[in-house]
Amino acid sequence: MSGLIKLLPDVVINQIAAGEVIQRPSSVVKELMDNALDSGASEISLKVSQAGKEMILIQDNGCGMSPVDARMAFERHATSKISNSEDLYKIQTMGFRGEALASIAAVARVELKTKRPEDEVGTRILIQDSKLIKQEACACLNGTQIQVSDLFYSVPARKKFLKTDSVELRHIHDEFVAHALSHPEIKMSLVQNETEMYLCRPETLKQRIATLFGKKYLEPLIEIQQDTEIVKIKGFLGNVELVRKSRGEQFLYINHRLVKSNYLNHAIQSAYEEVLSIEGYPFYILFLEIDPANIDINVHPTKHEIKINDERLVYNFTKVAIKQVLGRQILAPQLDFENAQPGLEKIFNTSGFKSKTSSSGISYESSDSVGSKTHWKNLAFPSASREEINDRENLVFQTESKDLSRPEENVLFQVDEPLDIKQLYSTYIFYATKEGIYIVDQQNAHERIMYEAFLNSMVDRPVESRNLLFPQTVHLPRNKSLVLKSILQELNNMGLVIEEFGSDSFVVQAVPLLLKEEVDVEEYVQQILEQFSQFQEVKLSMHEQVARSLSKSGSLKRGKELSIYEMQSLIKQLLQCTHPDISPTGKKCIYSIRTDELHKIFK
Repeated sequence: MSGLIKLLPDVVINQIAAGEVIQRPSSVVKELMDNALDSGASEISLKVSQAGKEMILIQDNGCGMSPVDARMAFERHATSKISNSEDLYKIQTMGFRGEALASIAAVARVELKTKRPEDEVGTRILIQDSKLIKQEACACLNGTQIQVSDLFYSVPARKKFLKTDSVELRHIHDEFVAHALSHPEIKMSLVQNETEMYLCRPETLKQRIATLFGKKYLEPLIEIQQDTEIVKIKGFLGNVELVRKSRGEQFLYINHRLVKSNYLNHAIQSAYEEVLSIEGYPFYILFLEIDPANIDINVHPTKHEIKINDERLVYNFTKVAIKQVLGRQILAPQLDFENAQPGLEKIFNTSGFKSKTSSSGISYESSDSVGSKTHWKNLAFPSASREEINDRENLVFQTESKDLSRPEENVLFQVDEPLDIKQLYSTYIFYATKEGIYIVDQQNAHERIMYEAFLNSMVDRPVESRNLLFPQTVHLPRNKSLVLKSILQELNNMGLVIEEFGSDSFVVQAVPLLLKEEVDVEEYVQQILEQFSQFQEVKLSMHEQVARSLSKSGSLKRGKELSIYEMQSLIKQLLQCTHPDISPTGKKCIYSIRTDELHKIFK
């Protein structure tokens, strides 16, 4: 039977192409901001409504378009940036494929207004389902304004798979930040639902980092600039203070284009690990300049992937350059000529109290009369008798032998019933009963215990808190501060009492009583926000997401030594949980071998 193969209509072709180019609202933002940068704009504003699902509006003051060019811009593979195949190997612009506007117009309602400086009036175009609805003259500012409404209205299946507003807004934020960092000389702004999230004025890269991430990022920054015949490297590296538990603050640009290269990212990560022996993901913003003839951008429609000639050479240059800079700035010895007593100053605790660690590794606060700076100076430069000095030394250097089998004041867990129990590798709890042998992962088990406690918290029955001796102020980047504000009530109900203190600053008043260990409060809050961002990708209620984030960030870690009573209580609380066998993220908490199974092994 003939005639089975047919040419698809243009509308269907455009929708298929849109499936590769436009995957979510942030894809629209990326393509339109790329076009704004290519237009030579010095100002770009981005406005979104309902995380871009309802409306995305981008306006620039670039070169604008003529009426003919404005209409041609919506045709597939129509572009002003290349004209032949040779141009593909010397691309200097962000866009070049001529697919973006045609793909957007296939899945949304688009209104374009544009005007060149030499024109008296501008052009207004309405397009829907890849069809021109209206084209007319209009009054508008120089440059181009594009409004995209009702994204994926014609593709319900794609719209169904969009995430929550908070997740989609985070992806839009990531695209905006990536573009804002790549061109700090351009004024950029982001407004979400009439709320201004960012206003970036023309500035240096270092100032732009402070605008986007906060002034606290300035001090840990290390500038890098290396020139070779193969690649030129410049930008900023973060020191150990900016190492995070999850990805998200790593920006690698090649010829000012943000790229995803596992190979080059591995070079950067390896340099950090070899110099600093870190565990986590460092902060960096790196710009690599490579001859366009030595790279291929035409790999994927999103243009995030790239192929490089002599990729191994670029890898080695990048790694060596970063290792040299980190070695000079961080590992170089620093002499303090102002400190007359460097040994004593390291011992002084200027905060007024010191953290003392028990034999089980649990920190607790001791009196400032023991470790204060004043007390140490009295020992170094005494005005008292020798007997009084001996008494003070005994107070400072007193040692106590503690029996782990006895409960202490600040133990993590307590029970009254003894078990035949041991700890293996400071990670696993091993115990035996008549029924069999059990091995418990202490971190996963504690996550389960904390999760169910947080999950059961309500407004009228919040989790108990422990007030901090000194409330701590936490400063956050704008995107993280907005996330924190959205979950403040949930956090307060779960025992983490935080109050707003300015636009992007917060004061932590208390932490959950379940956190028996002393924690770095700012790091704790940062981890909660990172975990919360990850859990947003999973369809859970806000209450469940916050409970997971708190339990994951504050749980007992592997490598922590526990006393007998702490291990006994941990097991008792775990067995009282609704689901004691798995952690909130699906990891195994307890592994058992029944007695009869054990006997079979040796028969």
